Amino acid sequence: MVQRTHLTGARVVLPEGVVDHGRVTVEGTRIAAVGPAPDAAPGQADPAHGQADPAHSHADPAHGQGDSATAHGERALDLPGGWIVPGFVDLHVHGGGGASFSAGTPEESMTAIRTHRAHGTTTMLASTVTGDLDDLARQAATLSELVEQGELAGIHFEGPFISPHRCGAHQPSLLRAPDPADVRKLVDAARGTARMMTLAPELPGGLESVRLLADSGVLAAVGHTDSTYEATIEAIRAGATVATHLFNAMPSLLHRTPGPVAALLEDERVTVELINDGTHLHPAMLELAFHRAGADRVAFITDAMGAAGMSDGRYPLGPMEVEVKEGVARISGGPTAGSIAGSTLTLDRAFRRAVTIDGLGVVETVRAMSATPARLLGIADRVGSVEVGKDADLVVLDDDFRLRGVMRRGAWVVHPELG
Repeated sequence: MVQRTHLTGARVVLPEGVVDHGRVTVEGTRIAAVGPAPDAAPGQADPAHGQADPAHSHADPAHGQGDSATAHGERALDLPGGWIVPGFVDLHVHGGGGASFSAGTPEESMTAIRTHRAHGTTTMLASTVTGDLDDLARQAATLSELVEQGELAGIHFEGPFISPHRCGAHQPSLLRAPDPADVRKLVDAARGTARMMTLAPELPGGLESVRLLADSGVLAAVGHTDSTYEATIEAIRAGATVATHLFNAMPSLLHRTPGPVAALLEDERVTVELINDGTHLHPAMLELAFHRAGADRVAFITDAMGAAGMSDGRYPLGPMEVEVKEGVARISGGPTAGSIAGSTLTLDRAFRRAVTIDGLGVVETVRAMSATPARLLGIADRVGSVEVGKDADLVVLDDDFRLRGVMRRGAWVVHPELG
Protein backbone atom coordinates (compact mmCIF):
# COMPACT_ATOMS: atom_id res chain seq x y z
CA MET A 1 0.00 0.00 0.00
CA VAL A 2 1.31 3.46 -0.95
CA GLN A 3 1.81 5.65 2.11
CA ARG A 4 -0.47 8.68 2.38
CA THR A 5 0.46 11.57 4.65
CA HIS A 6 -1.84 14.50 5.48
CA LEU A 7 -0.14 17.74 6.55
CA THR A 8 -2.78 20.02 8.05
CA GLY A 9 -3.27 23.27 9.92
CA ALA A 10 -0.43 25.28 8.40
CA ARG A 11 -0.61 28.17 5.96
CA VAL A 12 0.10 26.65 2.55
CA VAL A 13 1.71 28.86 -0.10
CA LEU A 14 0.28 28.08 -3.53
CA PRO A 15 1.17 29.76 -6.84
CA GLU A 16 -1.95 31.92 -6.62
CA GLY A 17 -1.76 32.80 -2.92
CA VAL A 18 -1.95 31.47 0.62
CA VAL A 19 -4.44 29.01 2.12
CA ASP A 20 -4.57 30.03 5.78
CA HIS A 21 -5.66 26.72 7.28
CA GLY A 22 -4.46 24.38 4.61
CA ARG A 23 -3.90 20.76 3.94
CA VAL A 24 -1.39 18.96 1.72
CA THR A 25 -1.82 15.25 1.09
CA VAL A 26 1.25 13.31 0.00
CA GLU A 27 0.90 9.92 -1.62
CA GLY A 28 4.15 8.10 -2.19
CA THR A 29 6.54 10.59 -3.74
CA ARG A 30 3.88 12.98 -5.09
CA ILE A 31 1.45 15.62 -3.93
CA ALA A 32 -2.02 14.06 -4.15
CA ALA A 33 -4.24 16.91 -2.95
CA VAL A 34 -3.96 20.53 -1.81
CA GLY A 35 -6.53 22.88 -0.38
CA PRO A 36 -8.25 24.10 2.78
CA ALA A 37 -8.18 21.65 5.68
CA PRO A 38 -11.73 20.36 6.21
CA ASP A 39 -12.83 20.64 9.84
CA ALA A 40 -14.44 17.25 9.93
CA ALA A 41 -13.68 15.50 6.66
CA PRO A 42 -9.94 15.24 5.93
CA GLY A 43 -10.61 13.21 2.77
CA GLN A 44 -12.21 16.20 1.06
CA ALA A 45 -10.00 18.53 -0.96
CA ASP A 46 -10.48 21.86 -2.64
CA PRO A 47 -11.55 20.93 -6.20
CA ALA A 48 -9.38 23.73 -7.54
CA HIS A 49 -6.25 22.15 -6.09
CA GLY A 50 -6.73 18.41 -5.95
CA GLN A 51 -9.11 15.49 -6.13
CA ALA A 52 -10.34 13.94 -2.92
CA ASP A 53 -10.26 10.19 -2.55
CA PRO A 54 -13.67 9.14 -1.19
CA ALA A 55 -12.19 5.87 0.04
CA HIS A 56 -9.99 7.82 2.41
CA SER A 57 -12.50 10.35 3.63
CA HIS A 58 -12.58 10.30 7.40
CA ALA A 59 -12.24 12.37 10.52
CA ASP A 60 -8.64 13.17 11.38
CA PRO A 61 -7.85 11.84 14.87
CA ALA A 62 -4.41 13.40 14.79
CA HIS A 63 -5.67 16.98 14.51
CA GLY A 64 -3.84 18.88 17.21
CA GLN A 65 -1.92 15.76 18.31
CA GLY A 66 1.18 15.81 16.11
CA ASP A 67 2.11 12.85 13.89
CA SER A 68 -0.33 9.93 14.25
CA ALA A 69 -1.70 7.01 12.26
CA THR A 70 -5.31 7.26 11.11
CA ALA A 71 -7.83 4.44 11.12
CA HIS A 72 -6.85 3.60 7.54
CA GLY A 73 -3.13 3.31 8.26
CA GLU A 74 -2.39 6.78 6.93
CA ARG A 75 -0.30 9.41 8.65
CA ALA A 76 -1.60 12.78 9.78
CA LEU A 77 0.57 15.62 11.03
CA ASP A 78 -0.90 18.83 12.37
CA LEU A 79 1.25 21.96 11.94
CA PRO A 80 -0.70 24.81 13.52
CA GLY A 81 0.82 28.26 13.11
CA GLY A 82 3.39 27.09 10.58
CA TRP A 83 3.92 27.47 6.86
CA ILE A 84 4.26 24.92 4.09
CA VAL A 85 6.22 26.11 1.06
CA PRO A 86 7.76 24.27 -1.89
CA GLY A 87 11.27 22.87 -1.61
CA PHE A 88 13.93 25.42 -2.51
CA VAL A 89 15.77 25.30 -5.85
CA ASP A 90 19.39 26.54 -5.86
CA LEU A 91 21.00 27.32 -9.21
CA HIS A 92 24.39 28.11 -7.74
CA VAL A 93 26.07 26.19 -4.92
CA HIS A 94 29.69 25.03 -4.63
CA GLY A 95 29.54 23.00 -1.44
CA GLY A 96 28.56 22.76 2.20
CA GLY A 97 29.07 20.75 5.35
CA GLY A 98 32.83 21.07 4.97
CA ALA A 99 32.71 19.48 1.50
CA SER A 100 33.03 20.80 -2.04
CA PHE A 101 31.73 19.69 -5.42
CA SER A 102 35.14 20.65 -6.81
CA ALA A 103 36.78 17.85 -4.80
CA GLY A 104 35.52 15.55 -7.54
CA THR A 105 34.43 12.68 -5.30
CA PRO A 106 30.92 11.27 -4.81
CA GLU A 107 31.43 11.23 -1.03
CA GLU A 108 32.20 14.96 -0.76
CA SER A 109 29.45 15.81 -3.19
CA MET A 110 26.87 13.86 -1.19
CA THR A 111 27.97 15.61 2.01
CA ALA A 112 27.32 18.97 0.37
CA ILE A 113 23.99 17.79 -1.04
CA ARG A 114 22.77 16.46 2.33
CA THR A 115 23.84 19.65 4.09
CA HIS A 116 21.75 21.87 1.84
CA ARG A 117 18.82 19.45 1.80
CA ALA A 118 18.67 19.70 5.58
CA HIS A 119 18.21 23.46 5.07
CA GLY A 120 15.35 23.10 2.58
CA THR A 121 17.13 22.92 -0.78
CA THR A 122 15.57 19.87 -2.37
CA THR A 123 16.83 20.66 -5.90
CA MET A 124 20.24 22.07 -6.77
CA LEU A 125 22.88 22.49 -9.43
CA ALA A 126 26.45 21.61 -8.50
CA SER A 127 28.69 24.58 -9.27
CA THR A 128 32.35 24.15 -10.11
CA VAL A 129 35.19 26.63 -9.54
CA THR A 130 37.83 27.74 -12.07
CA GLY A 131 40.44 25.05 -12.57
CA ASP A 132 42.47 23.26 -15.22
CA LEU A 133 40.23 22.12 -18.08
CA ASP A 134 41.11 18.47 -17.64
CA ASP A 135 40.37 18.67 -13.91
CA LEU A 136 37.02 20.32 -14.60
CA ALA A 137 36.20 17.62 -17.15
CA ARG A 138 36.95 14.92 -14.56
CA GLN A 139 34.79 16.70 -11.98
CA ALA A 140 31.97 16.90 -14.52
CA ALA A 141 32.17 13.18 -15.21
CA THR A 142 31.78 12.40 -11.50
CA LEU A 143 29.00 14.92 -10.94
CA SER A 144 27.12 13.71 -14.00
CA GLU A 145 26.66 10.33 -12.32
CA LEU A 146 24.95 12.03 -9.37
CA VAL A 147 22.69 13.88 -11.80
CA GLU A 148 21.78 10.59 -13.47
CA GLN A 149 21.00 9.13 -10.03
CA GLY A 150 18.64 12.01 -9.28
CA GLU A 151 20.74 13.56 -6.51
CA LEU A 152 21.49 16.74 -8.51
CA ALA A 153 19.55 18.68 -11.14
CA GLY A 154 22.64 19.37 -13.24
CA ILE A 155 26.06 21.00 -13.38
CA HIS A 156 26.90 24.70 -13.45
CA PHE A 157 30.36 25.62 -14.70
CA GLU A 158 31.50 28.90 -13.12
CA GLY A 159 34.79 29.71 -14.81
CA PRO A 160 37.39 29.48 -16.18
CA PHE A 161 35.96 31.65 -18.99
CA ILE A 162 35.69 34.81 -16.89
CA SER A 163 37.33 38.23 -16.73
CA PRO A 164 40.65 38.59 -14.90
CA HIS A 165 39.42 42.03 -13.84
CA ARG A 166 36.40 40.55 -12.03
CA CYS A 167 37.68 37.13 -11.01
CA GLY A 168 36.65 37.34 -7.36
CA ALA A 169 37.53 34.03 -5.65
CA HIS A 170 38.76 32.36 -8.85
CA GLN A 171 42.47 31.64 -9.42
CA PRO A 172 43.69 34.32 -11.88
CA SER A 173 46.41 32.11 -13.38
CA LEU A 174 43.83 29.54 -14.47
CA LEU A 175 41.49 31.92 -16.30
CA ARG A 176 41.17 31.77 -20.07
CA ALA A 177 39.10 33.25 -22.87
CA PRO A 178 36.00 31.24 -23.81
CA ASP A 179 37.25 29.41 -26.87
CA PRO A 180 34.20 27.54 -28.22
CA ALA A 181 36.26 24.34 -28.49
CA ASP A 182 37.08 24.50 -24.78
CA VAL A 183 33.48 25.29 -23.92
CA ARG A 184 32.38 22.28 -25.96
CA LYS A 185 34.92 20.08 -24.14
CA LEU A 186 33.33 20.81 -20.76
CA VAL A 187 29.77 20.46 -22.04
CA ASP A 188 30.64 17.09 -23.58
CA ALA A 189 32.38 15.94 -20.38
CA ALA A 190 29.11 16.47 -18.51
CA ARG A 191 27.37 13.91 -20.75
CA GLY A 192 24.15 15.85 -21.15
CA THR A 193 23.98 17.07 -17.54
CA ALA A 194 25.46 20.57 -18.05
CA ARG A 195 22.69 23.05 -17.27
CA MET A 196 24.51 26.39 -17.02
CA MET A 197 27.86 28.03 -17.69
CA THR A 198 28.99 31.43 -16.44
CA LEU A 199 31.28 33.40 -18.74
CA ALA A 200 32.37 36.93 -19.56
CA PRO A 201 30.91 37.62 -23.03
CA GLU A 202 33.25 40.51 -23.79
CA LEU A 203 36.26 38.16 -23.96
CA PRO A 204 37.45 36.74 -27.30
CA GLY A 205 35.11 33.93 -28.31
CA GLY A 206 32.49 35.08 -25.81
CA LEU A 207 29.57 35.64 -28.16
CA GLU A 208 30.34 32.51 -30.16
CA SER A 209 30.38 30.52 -26.93
CA VAL A 210 27.07 32.01 -25.82
CA ARG A 211 25.53 30.88 -29.10
CA LEU A 212 27.08 27.43 -28.74
CA LEU A 213 25.64 27.04 -25.24
CA ALA A 214 22.20 28.24 -26.29
CA ASP A 215 22.18 25.85 -29.24
CA SER A 216 23.23 23.02 -26.91
CA GLY A 217 20.42 23.66 -24.43
CA VAL A 218 22.80 24.96 -21.76
CA LEU A 219 21.98 28.23 -19.99
CA ALA A 220 24.53 30.93 -20.82
CA ALA A 221 25.05 33.16 -17.79
CA VAL A 222 26.76 36.55 -17.80
CA GLY A 223 28.99 36.89 -14.77
CA HIS A 224 32.46 37.71 -13.43
CA THR A 225 32.45 40.16 -16.31
CA ASP A 226 33.85 43.57 -17.20
CA SER A 227 31.31 43.93 -19.98
CA THR A 228 29.76 47.21 -21.08
CA TYR A 229 26.03 47.87 -21.39
CA GLU A 230 26.21 47.51 -25.17
CA ALA A 231 28.28 44.30 -25.10
CA THR A 232 25.90 42.76 -22.59
CA ILE A 233 22.95 43.50 -24.86
CA GLU A 234 24.82 41.69 -27.64
CA ALA A 235 25.30 38.69 -25.36
CA ILE A 236 21.58 38.60 -24.52
CA ARG A 237 20.72 38.76 -28.21
CA ALA A 238 23.14 35.87 -28.76
CA GLY A 239 21.26 33.77 -26.20
CA ALA A 240 22.42 34.66 -22.66
CA THR A 241 19.49 34.33 -20.24
CA VAL A 242 21.01 34.45 -16.73
CA ALA A 243 22.87 37.04 -14.65
CA THR A 244 25.27 35.27 -12.30
CA HIS A 245 24.93 36.87 -8.83
CA LEU A 246 23.78 40.22 -10.18
CA PHE A 247 25.75 43.27 -8.93
CA ASN A 248 28.63 41.10 -7.67
CA ALA A 249 31.77 40.63 -9.79
CA MET A 250 30.67 43.09 -12.46
CA PRO A 251 30.90 46.89 -13.01
CA SER A 252 28.65 48.99 -10.82
CA LEU A 253 25.51 50.68 -12.10
CA LEU A 254 26.55 54.27 -12.96
CA HIS A 255 24.60 57.14 -14.44
CA ARG A 256 26.60 57.51 -17.68
CA THR A 257 28.00 54.00 -17.92
CA PRO A 258 25.15 51.69 -16.85
CA GLY A 259 27.22 48.60 -17.58
CA PRO A 260 25.89 45.04 -17.52
CA VAL A 261 23.58 45.56 -14.54
CA ALA A 262 21.15 47.80 -16.43
CA ALA A 263 21.16 45.56 -19.51
CA LEU A 264 20.50 42.42 -17.46
CA LEU A 265 17.76 44.00 -15.37
CA GLU A 266 15.85 45.55 -18.25
CA ASP A 267 15.59 42.51 -20.52
CA GLU A 268 12.57 40.28 -19.84
CA ARG A 269 14.45 37.23 -21.12
CA VAL A 270 17.01 37.35 -18.31
CA THR A 271 16.73 35.74 -14.87
CA VAL A 272 18.92 37.43 -12.26
CA GLU A 273 20.55 35.58 -9.38
CA LEU A 274 20.77 37.33 -5.99
CA ILE A 275 22.76 36.33 -2.89
CA ASN A 276 20.62 37.49 0.01
CA ASP A 277 22.99 37.02 2.95
CA GLY A 278 23.33 40.63 4.12
CA THR A 279 26.96 40.71 2.95
CA HIS A 280 26.83 40.55 -0.83
CA LEU A 281 24.02 43.06 -1.32
CA HIS A 282 22.72 46.21 0.31
CA PRO A 283 18.94 45.91 0.89
CA ALA A 284 18.37 48.82 -1.50
CA MET A 285 19.92 46.81 -4.35
CA LEU A 286 17.71 43.85 -3.53
CA GLU A 287 14.70 46.15 -3.64
CA LEU A 288 15.87 47.61 -6.96
CA ALA A 289 16.19 44.16 -8.52
CA PHE A 290 12.72 43.08 -7.39
CA HIS A 291 11.19 46.39 -8.45
CA ARG A 292 12.70 46.20 -11.95
CA ALA A 293 12.70 42.46 -12.63
CA GLY A 294 10.02 41.10 -10.28
CA ALA A 295 9.91 37.75 -8.51
CA ASP A 296 9.32 35.94 -11.81
CA ARG A 297 12.82 36.94 -12.93
CA VAL A 298 14.70 36.81 -9.61
CA ALA A 299 16.28 33.60 -8.35
CA PHE A 300 17.71 33.54 -4.85
CA ILE A 301 20.93 31.51 -4.70
CA THR A 302 23.46 30.68 -2.00
CA ASP A 303 26.74 30.65 -3.97
CA ALA A 304 27.71 28.59 -0.91
CA MET A 305 31.16 27.09 -0.49
CA GLY A 306 32.21 24.25 1.81
CA ALA A 307 31.81 26.29 5.01
CA ALA A 308 28.01 26.48 4.64
CA GLY A 309 26.50 24.80 7.67
CA MET A 310 29.87 24.85 9.45
CA SER A 311 31.72 27.03 11.95
CA ASP A 312 34.37 29.67 11.22
CA GLY A 313 37.74 28.40 10.04
CA ARG A 314 39.76 27.63 6.92
CA TYR A 315 38.29 25.78 3.96
CA PRO A 316 39.30 24.97 0.36
CA LEU A 317 37.50 26.51 -2.61
CA GLY A 318 38.84 24.80 -5.70
CA PRO A 319 42.58 25.51 -5.69
CA MET A 320 42.14 28.48 -3.31
CA GLU A 321 42.07 28.64 0.48
CA VAL A 322 39.30 30.53 2.21
CA GLU A 323 39.09 31.86 5.74
CA VAL A 324 35.67 32.27 7.31
CA LYS A 325 35.23 34.84 10.07
CA GLU A 326 31.83 35.63 11.56
CA GLY A 327 30.25 33.68 8.73
CA VAL A 328 31.89 35.68 5.91
CA ALA A 329 34.24 33.77 3.59
CA ARG A 330 37.25 35.54 2.07
CA ILE A 331 40.32 34.40 0.12
CA SER A 332 43.15 34.08 2.64
CA GLY A 333 46.20 34.60 0.40
CA GLY A 334 47.56 35.32 -3.06
CA PRO A 335 46.71 38.13 -5.50
CA THR A 336 43.00 38.08 -4.64
CA ALA A 337 43.42 37.94 -0.86
CA GLY A 338 40.51 39.53 0.97
CA SER A 339 38.01 38.96 -1.86
CA ILE A 340 34.64 37.57 -0.79
CA ALA A 341 34.70 33.86 -1.63
CA GLY A 342 31.16 32.75 -2.19
CA SER A 343 29.06 32.53 0.95
CA THR A 344 28.19 30.36 3.91
CA LEU A 345 24.50 30.91 3.23
CA THR A 346 21.72 28.34 3.23
CA LEU A 347 18.42 29.05 1.51
CA ASP A 348 16.32 28.78 4.67
CA ARG A 349 18.28 31.73 6.05
CA ALA A 350 17.87 33.62 2.78
CA PHE A 351 14.10 33.03 2.95
CA ARG A 352 13.78 34.26 6.52
CA ARG A 353 15.88 37.34 5.82
CA ALA A 354 13.82 38.22 2.74
CA VAL A 355 10.57 38.17 4.69
CA THR A 356 11.58 39.44 8.14
CA ILE A 357 14.29 41.98 7.23
CA ASP A 358 13.89 42.92 3.58
CA GLY A 359 10.11 43.16 3.77
CA LEU A 360 9.32 40.93 0.80
CA GLY A 361 5.99 39.16 0.69
CA VAL A 362 5.89 35.44 1.36
CA VAL A 363 4.40 34.60 -2.05
CA GLU A 364 7.01 36.56 -4.01
CA THR A 365 9.79 35.13 -1.85
CA VAL A 366 8.57 31.61 -2.62
CA ARG A 367 8.63 32.41 -6.34
CA ALA A 368 12.23 33.59 -6.14
CA MET A 369 13.28 30.61 -4.02
CA SER A 370 11.50 27.88 -5.95
CA ALA A 371 9.22 28.60 -8.90
CA THR A 372 11.47 30.93 -10.88
CA PRO A 373 14.63 28.78 -10.77
CA ALA A 374 12.57 25.63 -11.46
CA ARG A 375 11.07 27.25 -14.55
CA LEU A 376 14.50 28.42 -15.71
CA LEU A 377 15.81 24.85 -15.46
CA GLY A 378 12.82 23.50 -17.36
CA ILE A 379 11.64 21.30 -14.47
CA ALA A 380 8.64 23.33 -13.27
CA ASP A 381 6.37 20.43 -14.23
CA ARG A 382 7.90 18.47 -11.32
CA VAL A 383 9.14 20.93 -8.70
CA GLY A 384 9.00 24.57 -7.63
CA SER A 385 5.44 24.86 -6.36
CA VAL A 386 2.91 23.08 -4.16
CA GLU A 387 0.58 21.58 -6.76
CA VAL A 388 -1.11 18.25 -7.32
CA GLY A 389 1.01 15.78 -9.28
CA LYS A 390 4.33 17.41 -8.52
CA ASP A 391 7.11 15.88 -6.44
CA ALA A 392 6.38 16.09 -2.72
CA ASP A 393 9.28 18.48 -2.08
CA LEU A 394 8.11 20.59 0.85
CA VAL A 395 9.57 22.87 3.50
CA VAL A 396 7.82 23.44 6.81
CA LEU A 397 8.54 26.75 8.57
CA ASP A 398 7.36 27.98 11.97
CA ASP A 399 5.47 31.22 12.47
CA ASP A 400 8.78 33.12 12.63
CA PHE A 401 9.93 31.57 9.32
CA ARG A 402 12.52 29.31 10.90
CA LEU A 403 12.97 25.92 9.30
CA ARG A 404 11.06 23.15 11.04
CA GLY A 405 10.89 20.32 8.52
CA VAL A 406 11.99 19.25 5.03
CA MET A 407 10.40 16.61 2.81
CA ARG A 408 11.94 15.43 -0.46
CA ARG A 409 9.97 13.20 -2.80
CA GLY A 410 7.67 12.19 0.02
CA ALA A 411 10.37 11.27 2.55
CA TRP A 412 11.28 13.39 5.53
CA VAL A 413 14.81 14.79 5.47
CA VAL A 414 14.06 16.78 8.60
CA HIS A 415 10.94 15.70 10.46
CA PRO A 416 8.92 18.61 11.93
CA GLU A 417 8.45 16.77 15.20
CA LEU A 418 12.06 15.63 15.53
CA GLY A 419 14.05 18.56 14.12
